[in-house]
Amino acid sequence: MKNKIIDIIINFIVRSILGLGLIFFINEFLTTRGYDVLVGLNFVSLLTSGILGIPGVCMLYGIAAFHFL
Repeated sequence: MKNKIIDIIINFIVRSILGLGLIFFINEFLTTRGYDVLVGLNFVSLLTSGILGIPGVCMLYGIAAFHFL
């Protein structure tokens, strides 16, 4: 039981770090191309990327793109 909880916590931390790194690099790429569709690096994006992973990051950019329209 204890190992399962530790695995879940480590999985969440790894997803969060990778998700925030991905958001940072996508933001930099979009900025160099002149697009205004950016996602902020904050607690909500940390939770979203930590819980949902890469699909969560895609969802954040989808919401930002929809807001851009």
